[in-house]
Amino acid sequence: MAEPLLSASGLCFEAGGGRLIDGVDLAIRPGARVAVMGANGAGKSLLLRLLHGLIRPSAGEILWRGRPPGREARQAQAMVFQRPVLLRRSVRANLRFALAARGAGRADRIARAEQALVRARLDRLAQRPARLLSAGEQQRLAVARALACAPRLLFLDEPTASLDPASALAVEALIRDAHADGVAIVLVTHDAGQARRLGDELVFLDAGRVAETGALPGALEAPRSEAARAWVEGRLHTGPAR
Repeated sequence: MAEPLLSASGLCFEAGGGRLIDGVDLAIRPGARVAVMGANGAGKSLLLRLLHGLIRPSAGEILWRGRPPGREARQAQAMVFQRPVLLRRSVRANLRFALAARGAGRADRIARAEQALVRARLDRLAQRPARLLSAGEQQRLAVARALACAPRLLFLDEPTASLDPASALAVEALIRDAHADGVAIVLVTHDAGQARRLGDELVFLDAGRVAETGALPGALEAPRSEAARAWVEGRLHTGPAR
């Protein structure tokens, strides 16, 4: 099998006197599509932030291509949040700013920003202030901005949770296109249908621990763990929000 892009072993995170992520082991390989699921409070968003390097683990190890993460890892990853974080400038300027922050030259920034606008179907809105876009348009911009930076691994934290069905499908189309271009995807979602459409592997969390893994869709149709069965059957059990 191919060497993992990103791996975690014994990953833990403690806060407020409690262990919120507890001994997580996983490997994300090139071109993978991993759906991270679980009840509210299971630690899904927290796990993504740990893997992406936004917060430090209390224990355990994260490796990028077998080595501690450094500049290469930061340049090769991107993350999109449930609520887009957009700059107070135009749609086009949001894209160019992100590319400049990644070190792209002026001509490259211009070309890649225009390509991203077309791919996200935002070219007619290029001059509009980004914060005046609709919720669906803002999320398409957030995904397009992340992909314009040419990541090898894209983290998505419930990117369609607040969107209407048409807007959600438009965001999903961008994610599928990214994967077709070779980008590995790690997606947090509560939507089993979305997990089946966009995921090949399941990581199911329960109280900060990995309770279930397996190939999709089978892992959702016949879960082995009690935690995953309870979630699939609607017997939700929730922990403290995190």
